[in-house]
Amino acid sequence: MQATAARAPGRGSSREFESTVLAVEPIMGDAILLTVGAPPSLVERLLPGQFFNVACRFPGSFDPLLRRPYSVYRADREKSSLTFLVRPFGRGSAWLAKRAPGETLDMLGPLGNWYAIPPRSQRLLMLAGGVGVAPLVMLSDDAAAQGLDIVFVMGAADEHGLLPASELRGSIEYLVATDDGSRGHRGLATEIISDYVAWADQIYACGPEPMYRTLRAVADPLRIHRRPKVQISVERGMACGLGACLGCVVETRRGMIASCVRGPVFDLDEVVI
Repeated sequence: MQATAARAPGRGSSREFESTVLAVEPIMGDAILLTVGAPPSLVERLLPGQFFNVACRFPGSFDPLLRRPYSVYRADREKSSLTFLVRPFGRGSAWLAKRAPGETLDMLGPLGNWYAIPPRSQRLLMLAGGVGVAPLVMLSDDAAAQGLDIVFVMGAADEHGLLPASELRGSIEYLVATDDGSRGHRGLATEIISDYVAWADQIYACGPEPMYRTLRAVADPLRIHRRPKVQISVERGMACGLGACLGCVVETRRGMIASCVRGPVFDLDEVVI
């Protein structure tokens, strides 16, 4: 079963729109938080884990041609704004990271499915690797607003790549790991979670594929009858966002699936990694 089966209000009504950059703030080393305006009805129906495709093109050209996908870091329904976490990995993201307030962006979304919180879940374990922290921040915002218990674990190469604790709600227990030991546990974030797997009702993760392999290795011996369920968000180049280009397919036990339409959130037990 996919991580999300229910339909959300407005599912299937994705559209293209122009958005104005409202603010740019540095965070996590060379990354930024890019806040843009969005139609109120769009922000209202948005769910954690969904993403937007952004056209990152130089003026007067179609270069780069393909859009870049970004999960929503935070949604402000009162201000009708969306915030994205952008790190300059390649040409497209480097262009986006240099935008300034007042500039406009060509957006397509919201796209994809979302993280689901089952009705009886009270204790949530979240695992983030690097910029994979983005959709989990929005998820933690929604979960904390519901009064749920949250343990949020993040890993990075060093302390500069970690999310500041001030970005999470005060009720959230925040644990960190760094490869060089500059902050928190020295080693992998997945090495921390073993103490919380049996405690959790649901596990959520977003990060690079190797993290999911170690997550499976750590969590599976501690789960009973494949519980708690583990929902992951895959990282793929989702250029079209509509399932047409097939550049983002994920191998699952049910075959190859376009992650931009039937993902990016999957049940870890269904994904072949």
